[in-house]
Order: sequence, then structure tokens, then C-alpha cells
Amino acid sequence: MAQDRGAHSVGIGRAHAKAILLGEHAVVYGAPALALPIPQLTATASAGWSSRGRDAQGELSFTMTGSASRTVVTQASEGLRRLTAAFKARMGITGGPHLDVILDGAVPPGRGLGSSAANSRAIILALADLFGRELSESAAFELVQTAENVTHGRASGVDAMTVGASAPLLFRQGRARPLGIGCEALFIIADSGTAGSTKEAVERLRHSFEREAGARERFLGRATELVGRSRLALADGEAEEVGSQLTHYHELLRAAGLSTARIDAMVAAALAAGSLGAKITGGGLGGCVLALTRPEQARQVTAQLHEAGAVQTWVVPLRRQSGHAH
Repeated sequence: MAQDRGAHSVGIGRAHAKAILLGEHAVVYGAPALALPIPQLTATASAGWSSRGRDAQGELSFTMTGSASRTVVTQASEGLRRLTAAFKARMGITGGPHLDVILDGAVPPGRGLGSSAANSRAIILALADLFGRELSESAAFELVQTAENVTHGRASGVDAMTVGASAPLLFRQGRARPLGIGCEALFIIADSGTAGSTKEAVERLRHSFEREAGARERFLGRATELVGRSRLALADGEAEEVGSQLTHYHELLRAAGLSTARIDAMVAAALAAGSLGAKITGGGLGGCVLALTRPEQARQVTAQLHEAGAVQTWVVPLRRQSGHAH
């Protein structure tokens, strides 16, 4: 985190992507979820003082590198202005020269990988570095979470927490703890090429709960059961059991109408190629597939995912480590 050391001419902040292993949607209702940091996909922000002083755009200019669409940049710009205002208010900063913020984000948006949270965290840390202000983890989380609530509606906090985490987390009711991992394997994350919509998926699930008596309780009960089994299996080093729970969770989300034909085809392809388990990850209605795979199967699983429609894939190693989640 940024320490008090006087203002810099350029502030730098970094964050990374995340994937939900299990617990999507249920976590919003207070059920537990398991989350995985993805350090391979990063967001880096630089913040500096503009030589232009104040101009018609107010106190901030924003640039996104890469191939982001004009719509994405416009939405991100509006969110950044709110985020910067919230940061300044929290830090007691008033006025100041015009700011230039540049965001280099490798996390594709709308894929369930936490791009908005990663971008927000990178920017918050860049601003803290620029102004030479100390920013606690809890303050960084709260600022990112506020931005997430604006972006997604009611956000669980998983994204805001995991984009700054260094190890897999158990997340429950706003609190996170490291997961015990007793096995080594690989997660292959495959992008379907179609953006999902967390807001739409949340609404769809909520309406289904309202239509059928007991539907919410059944969904949450099954989700909690699968998360619990997977957590214990991870701690005990039972990779096959973890894989089974991932696939079962995919079936839960698919039955709720939150998958797509391409996602289902990618899940089937991963399983046919020898993956221990596979599921949609994130809000749904598009996005990515997560497949747990032994290293010797990784090449075949990756090839089959691309054959089934994946536009890009990333490999995230799962390393054995002790945790504190009980």
C-alpha cells in the first residue's frame, strides 16, 4: 500500500483479475464463495499532474490503452470521476491541478474476471501513490466496493477483495480468509468471446426465486453444500473431488438459466478432454469457463476449449499452501 512519503510526480497502482471458483450469485445472499486471484491478468494505472491546468473537462483527463470501445471508455471515465472524488473526500484533499490518469488494463470486461474492480483498485492505488497518502486495505476495499455497487448494482464484495489478494480466498458475508490448498493443479480459464451481464443475470435469478416458492432456499442450500465440499476437498488435496463440485455448480447455474450454448459446449469439451471439472465463472449469460486440470492434460484441454469456441485462454497454477479457513 502507499505510505506517507510526500507527493510523487507520477503515481503507479496495480491490481489483477479474479475468478469465482464456486459461489456465484449465492454469495450475494450471504452464502460462502471461493475466489481465485489471477495475477497473469493485470490492470496498471498511472496518475500524474497535467501541464494544462484546469480545462473544460474539469479536474481529470482519462486515457485507456488497448482496444477498449468508445462506450467502455466513456463509462469508465464517468466511474473514474466518481472514484477520484470519493478518494479525495476520504483523504481530505481539495482542489489541486488537473490530473491525467492512464489505465493499461489487460483484464477483458464483461467476462466475470473482475475488470471493473481491478481497474478501480489500480486507480485508487495510483492516486494514493501520487498524493503520497497512506491507504489501508480496508479503505482501498471500501472505495473499490462503492464503485462496484454503482457498476453492478448490489455487489457482494468478492471482486473488490480478490483483485488485491495473493492467494485463493474463502469469502463469506463481507469477510475473506485464505483457503487451505492441499493439491497442485492448473486452472484453465477460457474466454467465450461473449460479454456477460451480471446485472441481467442477478435480475433473472431474482425473478425465478419470486416465481416459485422455495426456489431461493433450494438454490442457496445446494450452492452452500457444493462450496463446503469443495473447500474441504481443496484443503485435503482431493483434486478430483474439487473438479466434481465445479461441474455440479455449473449444472446449478445452467438450470437457473445463467449459461449459454457456447459456454455449455466449452464445459463439455473440457470434460471430454480430461479436465477434472469445469464450469461457467462469474455472473453468467456469457463470460468465461473455468476448468480444473492436471498439468499433463492441460495442452489437450486447452486445445479442445479453443475448438469449442474459446477466443483466448489463460493458465493459473493452483499451488499447495496452508490457509486459515475453517
